[in-house]
Amino acid sequence: MTEALVLLTQILTITLRAGTSLIYAAVGEIYTERSGILNLGLEGMMLTGAVTAFATAFYTGSTWLGVLVAMVMGMIMASIHAFLTVTMRANQVVSGLSITLFGTGLASFLGERLGPASNNGNLVGMVGPRFSAIEIPVLSQIPVVGALFKQDILTYLLYALVPLAVYYLYKTRNGLNLRAVGESPQTADAMGINVTKTRYLYTILGGMLAGFGGAHLSLAYAPGWTENITGGRGWIAIALVIFAMWNPARAILGAILFGGINAVQFRLQAGGTTIPAAYLNMLPYLMTILVLVIMTWWENLSHRIGAPAALGKAYMREEK
Repeated sequence: MTEALVLLTQILTITLRAGTSLIYAAVGEIYTERSGILNLGLEGMMLTGAVTAFATAFYTGSTWLGVLVAMVMGMIMASIHAFLTVTMRANQVVSGLSITLFGTGLASFLGERLGPASNNGNLVGMVGPRFSAIEIPVLSQIPVVGALFKQDILTYLLYALVPLAVYYLYKTRNGLNLRAVGESPQTADAMGINVTKTRYLYTILGGMLAGFGGAHLSLAYAPGWTENITGGRGWIAIALVIFAMWNPARAILGAILFGGINAVQFRLQAGGTTIPAAYLNMLPYLMTILVLVIMTWWENLSHRIGAPAALGKAYMREEK
């Protein structure tokens, strides 16, 4: 391969790796919001997922056990959010922000002894097991496209997760029921759909996928634990849901955008650019915000924003 193709392949490889955690969290949030529940607690769930995944893997030697524990943590925090918003009918924005604040503090506390420690003036982090990249023979050697086949196992799982998520949402009765609850819980209830059960189920599923995304960060993308390892990815994932118009397939495009800008800024820093590193670190977030603003403006202009009609609205059967 020519030098340009090698560079493009490397950027695409990093792009996919950087976007993996975002896709997991965004797909989970899409399912949650499709049920009518807004979950602003993704950042806290991803942080607790990341710290518990790394801690579990470090002390047990099992990366898969770490992923499982991260998903359980996401499930527990999402269950709290579901109880507050579905059963207690608390304000969904306030509940989500509380989950993020709680998760951030809890992750900081749990990770206090796991982060980088000083060794003769140098910061040295704990080293544990990780998901290494697995290159698929022949396919990984294809120019540019070969980047798809130089990923870790958690990224490979996305190749199946996203198509299954789209199929389930649009081609199955359960998916139809989910969308019905998000559009009109009163109508769904009259049709015999258990609105409370549906909202609990998909809020918890969203939390589990957020925890999974956090596990990818600490066990594959940047193995180890550092304070605020997510770097705001939970908030970016929420923005991607709007960017994707609540469609799991479109979430991939947003994640690639974020991951691609992230990869480019890393390459620029490695190449010794004169642009200050702080400005380069801002690029992925600035581009995501810019694209989100443009997309929202365009969709509002064309009246096709696609948000579930009952999103953020509490429902009790007695109120029909």
